[in-house]
Parts: sequence; structure tokens; C-alpha cells
Amino acid sequence: MHETRKLTRFLAKYRLFVILAPLMMIGEVAMDLMQPRLTQTIIDDGVAAGDLSKVLQTGAIMIGLAVIGCIFGVLCGVFAVRAGLGFAADLRSALFSKIQKLSFANLDKLETGSLITRLTNDVTQLSDAVQSLLRIMVRAPFMLVGAIFMATLTAPRLSLLFIVLIPFLILVVAMTMVRAFPRFMKVQAKLDHLNNVMQENLQGVRVVKAFARHQYEVDRFGKGNDDLRDTTLSAVYVIVMVAPLMMLTVNLGLVATLWFGGHQVNDGDIEVGALVAFINYLMQALFGLLMFSMTLMRFTRAEASAERVNEVLASEPAVVQSPAASVPATMPGKVEFQAVSFTYGDGEPVLQDVSFTVEPGTSLAILGPTGSGKSSIVSLIPRFYDVTSGRVLVDDMDVREWDEHRLRDHISIALQESVLFSGTVRENIRFGKPDATDAEVERAAQMAQAEEFINHLDDGYDSVIGQRGVNLSGGQRQRLAIARAIVRGAPILILDDSTSAVDVATERRIQEALASLHMTVILVAQRISAVVNATNIIVLENGRIVAQGNHEELIATSDVYQEIYRSQVESGVANGQ
Repeated sequence: MHETRKLTRFLAKYRLFVILAPLMMIGEVAMDLMQPRLTQTIIDDGVAAGDLSKVLQTGAIMIGLAVIGCIFGVLCGVFAVRAGLGFAADLRSALFSKIQKLSFANLDKLETGSLITRLTNDVTQLSDAVQSLLRIMVRAPFMLVGAIFMATLTAPRLSLLFIVLIPFLILVVAMTMVRAFPRFMKVQAKLDHLNNVMQENLQGVRVVKAFARHQYEVDRFGKGNDDLRDTTLSAVYVIVMVAPLMMLTVNLGLVATLWFGGHQVNDGDIEVGALVAFINYLMQALFGLLMFSMTLMRFTRAEASAERVNEVLASEPAVVQSPAASVPATMPGKVEFQAVSFTYGDGEPVLQDVSFTVEPGTSLAILGPTGSGKSSIVSLIPRFYDVTSGRVLVDDMDVREWDEHRLRDHISIALQESVLFSGTVRENIRFGKPDATDAEVERAAQMAQAEEFINHLDDGYDSVIGQRGVNLSGGQRQRLAIARAIVRGAPILILDDSTSAVDVATERRIQEALASLHMTVILVAQRISAVVNATNIIVLENGRIVAQGNHEELIATSDVYQEIYRSQVESGVANGQ
């Protein structure tokens, strides 16, 4: 349970409940352990002696103790639930906060579906384990030890049966745990995969319907669902074998007790009441061990969940801020790449020896085929990733020396995928600057050419956008993303192919509006029409700069640029047709 122990720090806030719950459970166990002894008194001193008052008096005491035990049990449950749910809430918050701090390189390795499973299912498993720990894991050992002790006091010779029964049951439990743990790890992995399938389908449901691929998706989900079922069954089969084996042991113990106890009663060694009390203690002890074993099975699954949660909590961001991080004395918005090479993980180089400079207030356009490294360049500027070699400088300071928060405040980005959030249009634009005034929001929308369609929405800027902007067109989503970047008012603006779904005329108006802002603009584009007015254009091919200059210079000197221009002119794209 090493992985689970690492998470006990999240129980610190609930120390009082963690202490009170076991104390209440010990009280309940004490009340339960007194019942067989009182039953013995009723039988031997009351019924056998014909003393009705003894029967009634002892019976009243039993009822009173049962009520007190019930109160203890209820209080234990309340305290355990408070601790378990509080633990889950804090762990979930810590996990979510950790995910926010991880670098892009970390998130590339952890699939979204897997993170969702860890935030939900795994945390729930651990919360259930905490509640079981404070109730059953306290009750079971105290009941086991207490019942064996009381049984030994009641019938010392019969208590020798425990020497045979208990080790056998412990062996069964230990063997089961060893077999169950790796199976539950596989269960969580299969659950990750199924969540990924569901997420992909729900996000791409329109594509699925458009291509009539619903049966393929149903089959894909069915395969993942069947895998999860089969893997879960293989884990559960190991556990369900425990209960019958333990019940068989309990019943054999009961038969042995009746056999040997019956002989002792006939020989006058013990009274009938003592035999009945011993049988009750035997049941309490064995069922205590049974509860303990079943809870350990739950902890086996919780241990698997704890390992997965700890994997995220222990992850260190691939991009780490320097202890001496600072900001430049002046921040006009200059960007410079010096012999930059970059590789994702252990893959092939994505960028090789890339160098360029973007002066403050000027614009750089990046052109090139798909996979040439355009988006990788813009990911390095806000330091989403660290370069493999070379340097990226913003305002003459290496981005690795910048304060990370200040660096990203210094940059506005409209990413390739226009991600919007549930909420109003105004809230989505204001996401770029939470304290933006309504006038600033509306001005940003005007510059992004979004105001016209916003005004046609039922509630204008207060219209609610569906999750991920599903009730908007691709072009509308892109314009809102650009407005969100503009309202931030940062010196550097990055547009990563963020006008690809916008018509050429609208794209031209957006560029004219951006020119009036006097920001440093870095634009990734596929269309020549989007880059012709840029101060400088670089053409990428296979991660290398193959041409650099303004539109007129490249038309005159670059075969690659000429080919791109010629192909788009023929299709009418370059001229905005």
C-alpha cells in the first residue's frame, strides 16, 4: 500500500474526523463484543436457573448496549464520510491544479481520457477506500482480536480452533491480493482507453454522421467496452473466489465447534450458554476477518488508482522556470530565433537551424506545407516547449530566463484550434483579459470582424455558446478566438493559422485592423493572400527555412514561394477569389 500512503497528506485537514471515526467504531465493536457474554448469562443464569428477572434484566441491558452501539456506528459513518469526501475533493483539486502546471510535453504523454479517468474514477476509488479504512478496516481487526480474546476467556480449549482457521484464511487473502493488483491496473488502463474512444466520438460526432460511420464507431466502442468487461471480470473472478472459500471455512469452523463443544457440554466441562457465546464469538471473529479481506480487495483496486494518481502528482513540468527568472527592462515586443533546432521527445527533428528576427511593431508570416514546423515555431515563443538547441529571445532575453507568467502575459495567441468555453460570447472574449471593459470587448470583436454575426445572435454579446462553440461555424469560432487574443492587448500577437476558415475578404479586413494596433504580429498561414502584406515572410520546408524576405523579394528570388504563389493564383486563392 505504498502508493496509497503517499496520499495520506490529503487527510491532514480532516484529522479530527480521522480520529473520531475509529473511536466511534471501537465503541460500537465494544458494544457488540458484550452481547455474546450477556447471552451466556441469560442462558446459564436465567433460563437454566428459571430466573425470569435475570432474563429480563440482562435482556434490557442488551437492548441498551445495542442502541448505544447503533449511535456509535452512525457517528462513525458520518465522520468517515466527511473525511472521505473531503479527501476526495482536495485530492481532485490538487490533481487538477497539477495538470494546469504541466508543460505541453507532459500533456502530450497523458491522454485526455486518461486524465479524466484519474480525476473522476480513480479519485472516487480512493475516497471509497478512505471511508472503508475508517469504518471496516477499524471494525474488522478490533472485532477479530476482541472476539478471539473473549472466546478464549469463554472456552479456552475450543479456542484452539482459531490456530487452524485464521492462518488458512490469511493465506487465502494474501494470495488473492497478489493476483488481483495487476488485474486492477489493467482495468484502469482499459477504462482510460474507453474514455478516449467516447471523448473522440463525442467531439467528432458531426464528422461521424457526415461520413455515415456510426456503425464503425459503435463497433469500436463495443470492442473497448468488451475489453473493459473481460478485464474487469478477470479481476473480479479472483475476488469472488474469496467469499465462498471463507464461508466454507466459517461453516467448517462452526461444525467443528458444535462437534467438540457438544462433547464438552456432555462431559460437563462447559455450560450450554458458554458454548452459544463461543459460537457467537467465532462468527464475529471469522466475519471480522472476512470483512477485513474484502476491504483489502478494495484497497488493492485503490492501490492501482493511487499509483495512477501519484504518477500525475509526481510529474515534474518539462519546462521549468529558472530561480533567477526576471523580465527585461523594456518590453517592446521583439522576437528572435538564433540557430534553433527542436525535436518532440525522441522523434525526428521538427526544426533545424532556424534563425530570424521580428522587430517590434513589424509582422512575420510563416508559410509552408503541412508538417513543415510552422506551429512548432509559435509554440517555442511562449515557451510551451524548450528548444533542443539554439536560443529563442523575446525582447533580447532568452525565454528560459523570463518569468514564465510574465512572458505569457506579454503574448496573445489565437491557436490553430479555436477552443471556446461554455458561457456567453462576452465571457469568451474576456477570457483573454478578465478585467476588460465592455467597450474593450466590443472593440476587439469589431477588429476581429466578429461584431456583425454577434449582433445577429439572439442575445448579442450575452448569447450563450455551447460547449466548445458547437453552435457556431468554424469561421465564427476563429473570429472570437482572434478577438480574445486582441483584447489581451499584449505587445506580441501570434495567429497560428487562425483565419483558415474565414473568407479572404474578411481575412483582409482583419489584417488591416491588426495593422492599426502597432503590435508585433507573427502569422502562420497557408494562403498567399494572408501573408503578402507582412514585413517579412519565411518559407519552411522540412523544418528548415528555404526562403526569407518580403513578398516582392520572394516572388523574384524563391522558386518555392513562386510555386506556392502560382498554384494559388491558378485556383484563385492568392487573389482572394
